[in-house]
Amino acid sequence: MNISPQAYREMTEKAAPKTKSAVNVSYAFFTGGTICMIGQIILSAFENMGFSAENAGTWTSIILVTISAMLTGTGIYSRLAKHAGAGTLVPITGFANAVSSSAVEAQTEGLITGVGTKIFTIAGPVILYGCTAAFMYGLIHYVISLI
Repeated sequence: MNISPQAYREMTEKAAPKTKSAVNVSYAFFTGGTICMIGQIILSAFENMGFSAENAGTWTSIILVTISAMLTGTGIYSRLAKHAGAGTLVPITGFANAVSSSAVEAQTEGLITGVGTKIFTIAGPVILYGCTAAFMYGLIHYVISLI
């Protein structure tokens, strides 16, 4: 069957469900903002307890990642993401969810060949390119400091 690109586009527009962009963007904005607000509350609480800004930020990140991993393991995070879309992907919790969900899906394959291998499906490239970029930036900084 030969279909022109114009005819194919018209067929897909008829078959595709209509999206409610304003509603989806609102959900994503509200959810991402709520996650960030919770992070800010945790950060402020640590600072009020006398932690330095750096230590407070570190503990806030640890807590948000832990909560995200626990919500992913229980299936709550995926239900939230289904309605909130990109609002759950943008904060640090989205990365934790991506790593945790890979591990949860691979449980049936065992701890070593399943979880141990699949957990780095998402994290691996981030770690690789993050370390490579850090090395390159450090090298550039070192060379510039010699000048």
